[in-house]
Amino acid sequence: MPLPLFSGWRHAFRAGYGARRIREDLLAGLTVGVIAIPLGMALAIAIGVAPQHGLYTILLAAPLIALTGGSRFNVSGPTAAFVVILLPITQQHGLGGLLLCTAMAGVMLMVLGLLGAGRLVRFVPYPVTLGFTAGIAVVIATLQIEDGLGLTLAGEPQHYLDRLVLLARALPDFNAGDALVAASTLTTLILWPRWSKRVPGHLVALAIGALLGALLESHGWAVDTLGERFSYRLEDGTVLPGIPPFLPSFEWPWNLPGPDGTPLLFSFETIHDLLGPAFAIAMLGAIESLLCAVVADGMAGTQHDPNAELIGQGLGNLVAPLFGGIPATAALARTATNVRAGAYSPLAAITHAAVVLIAILWLAPLFSYLPMSALAALLVMVAWNMSEARHVVRALRSAPRNDVVVLLTCFALTVLFDMVLAVAVGLLLAAALFIKRMSDVTGTAPLDTQSPRRPPLDLPASVVAFAIKGPLFFGAAEKALGVLRRFGPEVRVVILDISNVPVLDMSGLASLERLHDDYRRQGIRLVLVGSSARIRLKLRRAGLHLHAGSLAYVRTLQQAREKALRLVTDTIDRAA
Repeated sequence: MPLPLFSGWRHAFRAGYGARRIREDLLAGLTVGVIAIPLGMALAIAIGVAPQHGLYTILLAAPLIALTGGSRFNVSGPTAAFVVILLPITQQHGLGGLLLCTAMAGVMLMVLGLLGAGRLVRFVPYPVTLGFTAGIAVVIATLQIEDGLGLTLAGEPQHYLDRLVLLARALPDFNAGDALVAASTLTTLILWPRWSKRVPGHLVALAIGALLGALLESHGWAVDTLGERFSYRLEDGTVLPGIPPFLPSFEWPWNLPGPDGTPLLFSFETIHDLLGPAFAIAMLGAIESLLCAVVADGMAGTQHDPNAELIGQGLGNLVAPLFGGIPATAALARTATNVRAGAYSPLAAITHAAVVLIAILWLAPLFSYLPMSALAALLVMVAWNMSEARHVVRALRSAPRNDVVVLLTCFALTVLFDMVLAVAVGLLLAAALFIKRMSDVTGTAPLDTQSPRRPPLDLPASVVAFAIKGPLFFGAAEKALGVLRRFGPEVRVVILDISNVPVLDMSGLASLERLHDDYRRQGIRLVLVGSSARIRLKLRRAGLHLHAGSLAYVRTLQQAREKALRLVTDTIDRAA
């Protein structure tokens, strides 16, 4: 079976591709690329690495994923959803551990795509996705308070509540210059789209923030900038502020700094420690990229190949860390902008990476003047947009109570602990509540023997008829079949209509088998009505074979009545 690569390109060419489409892709890529530059740097800073690593991710992962993946419109790169996962990895394992973990996640994504797991993402319940996404947004916004207000925390908090305590203690010593820049940047981000949508609001906001920061510094107000926080070293040992204006070089992740600043120790123990985080990155990357592709398809009226997209995401995350790139996945904001800007093929995502390349080579010195508080305000706005606050409020007001419980549980666990635990518990809780709902749907009741829709059965007292409705599975089997043991000693034949049983699992089979064994010991005959060929085959494989003295299969209730009367007559004759 050939690898499902380049599916996005194949779909675009089949739909018709020409010079006009190429021009539209180039313009869309230019628009998205301009948006991606500050976001890439801000997200890299948010996870504890130098800002250029966010740009390297776009430069390498985005075009590779677009080239080999299954979506025509997905634009990949660093995303806000990864912040809560990646920050602890950076703190515990350093840059080298983060990049090694990224490569491991890339391999896992490729395996998922090769195994055809792309369509399994649809089984993640919406309350789970909404809950952990809103939780991630809250954590990201909280992380920006430190830079947004120019605070200095007394220690490195390991948990969300610890961070809140340290922020509260540091709040009285906030930096007025940083706070003013953050406030002006955030205000511009909120108001600008109401005035103009042609020029991206975050570019205007960052420009205003940078100008205000320079003005405040000229009047003696301290404003922390990217150039003051980050620097790079040339081959001759010269240290310069900001990000390097040259391309990244190849480097094995384990040769890069670990948590103590020395090269990462590559060992089985390191791999073991990173397996869990790598799996979390892979799962979140798969969910984010495939949901993003679904949204893009809805906007453009197209279809994507989920397995090809996972393989493309895996390749991008395997190659990018070898050149300093952090985890990448499709970003909904950039992908939606890509579609709205007129993109037609993956060329737009490749073009957006070329814009980042130009920015690295020719505009890098200007980035040094960006205030850290302005970038923090940008991420606050990103957090608000990804929180889907309106959807959360609507769900809390109108969703079924069980779904609200799942949503709030995922939200709380994401904020207080981590996203991996939140998703795991959310899925288990959603599954348990679903099983409970399905078991409530399944029930057994006496059959209406005088229904006007069919001839009356006119059954004697020694024959009873019941019907099971709903799936007969481990969560409902014993409850549903328990009713079939509650009748008097005069009953000799039980008619059981299972025509409305769509699903029968192993627990249901075992329960039916135990019921049949109980009936045989009591001398009661069982007549099963309306079973489909598939259900009947399952029953026979489980040991419920046709037996002249105790079990019979019939197609209709009239046949069941005739069979039951014969069985009663045979019983009377034997007794005589």
